[in-house]
Amino acid sequence: MNLILFDDITVRNHLLPLTATRPVAEMRFGILTIREKWEKRLGGKASFLTADYLQEKFPLHFDGQTDNVWVNGSISPNDTLIQEIKSLREGQGLVKNTTLIAVNSGKQRWNPEAFVFTSRMESQATFLQLQYLWNVFRLNGEAIREDYDLLTRGRKSEPLSATNTLMGKELFIEKGAMVECAILNSLTGPIYIGKDAEVMEGSIIRGPFALGEHSTLKMGAKIYGPTTVGPFSKVGGEVSNSVIIGYSNKGHDGFLGNSVLGEWCNLGADTNNSNLKNNYAEVKLYNYLEKKQIGTGLQFCGLMMGDHSKTGINTMLNTGTVVGVCANIFGGGFPPTFVPDFSWGGIAGGATYELDKALEVATRVFERRELIFDEKERKILSYLFQLTAPLRKPVPAV
Repeated sequence: MNLILFDDITVRNHLLPLTATRPVAEMRFGILTIREKWEKRLGGKASFLTADYLQEKFPLHFDGQTDNVWVNGSISPNDTLIQEIKSLREGQGLVKNTTLIAVNSGKQRWNPEAFVFTSRMESQATFLQLQYLWNVFRLNGEAIREDYDLLTRGRKSEPLSATNTLMGKELFIEKGAMVECAILNSLTGPIYIGKDAEVMEGSIIRGPFALGEHSTLKMGAKIYGPTTVGPFSKVGGEVSNSVIIGYSNKGHDGFLGNSVLGEWCNLGADTNNSNLKNNYAEVKLYNYLEKKQIGTGLQFCGLMMGDHSKTGINTMLNTGTVVGVCANIFGGGFPPTFVPDFSWGGIAGGATYELDKALEVATRVFERRELIFDEKERKILSYLFQLTAPLRKPVPAV
């Protein structure tokens, strides 16, 4: 079986700006990305059917010698789904009500607009699916539980140092991780500490919680679950029910709640977001597809930030703020609740963040991680700069 994860176009647009720089299946919630969840359960390596400008970085691999199974990249797998997908015959699709879950195209290449199904099988599975931005943190507790059970099944955790206080028994520590002088409460959900991660002294963690490999919780961090800190990230201050996809820093005091951060983000010292309106009303979020604020049905909803965006010291963010890709927010007062991609300043009257300068900063950020900001990355950001130009005000560039 050759596994290809496809983007549901409507879902992809609802998940912008986080899917502006990645396929839907590269979204992280729980411990793993959706791609990693499928690969762990099915074995092998997945490829992607995604937006044209992303395909060079996230290529599609079609195999004309075996069955090609195309799976909806917004759906998180479980044992029931895996069995149903394995049972699909050539030309058969797996659906749940109106949602297409998977297609077995056999040795043919699947064309979503022209493929004729031989039959459709109705799934009996109940599963997690990302359909809107806020689903990422709303479903994170269930996703952590599923991934924790998957990753720890039949394995033994590294020992916890006697300098720590542990409540409950659901703690798993990977090799190379360091946890000292921390308080860990797994009575409220499992706690997973990834390979070579570090929990510094004085940290207080209330599960469910996942810390990705090579990530750091800084001294005195206060974490309320369900929260995920992806790989190669640094987090301090107070965090509640949030997801950091990876390679991002919130290294200082300040509050982050009911929020999702992409990769290569940095929150300056004492950056705070509101996650509750003063009148306790429903929170609305800017939606790229609808081109307007839409209701979330939630009373608690904070910050949604695209890749490569940053805030300056003492930045204050309103409830339900959406920040696009490559935005640089600083200055007094509150920025608007939608900060377009490649914005400089973020406050009323902010300018355009010029592409050459954004690329220069991205290159330096990659170099700090001993990575290369290559031509594939440059092409993606260059395309997005042109694509999102209508969203920015016609003010001078910097």
